[in-house]
Amino acid sequence: MEFPHLSIFIALSFALIVATNAALPPELYWKSKLPTTQMPKAITDLLNPTDLTEEKSTSVAVGKGGVNVNTGKGRGKPVHVVVGKSSPFLYNYAATATQLQDKSNVALFFLERNLHYGTKLNLQFTKTTSNNKANFLTKEVADSIPFSSNQVESILNKFSIKKGSEEAEIVKNTISECEENGIKGEEKLCVKSLESMVDFTTSKLGNNVEAVSTEVKKESSELQEYVIAKGVKKMGEKNKAVVCHKENYPYAVFYCHKTDTTKVYSVPLEGVDGNRVQAVAVCHTDTSQWNPKHLAFQVLKVQPGTVPVCHFLPQDHVVWVSK
Repeated sequence: MEFPHLSIFIALSFALIVATNAALPPELYWKSKLPTTQMPKAITDLLNPTDLTEEKSTSVAVGKGGVNVNTGKGRGKPVHVVVGKSSPFLYNYAATATQLQDKSNVALFFLERNLHYGTKLNLQFTKTTSNNKANFLTKEVADSIPFSSNQVESILNKFSIKKGSEEAEIVKNTISECEENGIKGEEKLCVKSLESMVDFTTSKLGNNVEAVSTEVKKESSELQEYVIAKGVKKMGEKNKAVVCHKENYPYAVFYCHKTDTTKVYSVPLEGVDGNRVQAVAVCHTDTSQWNPKHLAFQVLKVQPGTVPVCHFLPQDHVVWVSK
């Protein structure tokens, strides 16, 4: 789905940012807050460094072929916003017909008892928003852009998105998901910048944390058989984790949530085609508060609150655990 050939700029002067003693650039902010934490690929892929020695403005534009985010002079590389894709990992949502038909999503779910060496699984590893390569904005820029259901019309106007279009529904749905109350025991926040992700995570887990994401040697175009290799490892202390799911939006937005009933595993996988994946798997030990029609229950044929439910995370999601 392509956006119409329209563009609009949201200009924020770098000089103003300097004058207000704004925070460090995202990469330096990370290093200042998390000096011993390595940045995972899911994060580095979304950073768009700017040369802070020059006076530049930041713009967000909608152009032909998708939304582009440009920090600096000239136009950014256009990217697509995927129509009809919603996250299958939100606890209080029933599975949609689209999700039930999406074999790559369905295949991500499994039972914890199968998480061991030698288990064979049919999987496909792609980025959930593989056509949406929208980068992080700096916190100053992201915070200056409206992001609420009562400002949807203003948001659509800023991005030159036609009211009633599929792209408009994406914007509305993402904001709605972000504003929805979490389930009992879930602390959640949609973060619009890397700085905000770091702040939310450290407020829940402290600064001695590890951030991980699934890393794939090569993406596959279809489901194939993988076997769990030796070296499955549980990560983090206790069962606490912050998981951040990338949303479908013109710029990088993550749905981050923390519960105390989450186990995180590093899982080496070997594909029949020789592909190697260092996957991140999350297992939920208490699903009693989930929507009974959640995708996991329909796929695994289990009831809420009966057995731990696990799923692999796509490449563009991030999991945080205490070291």
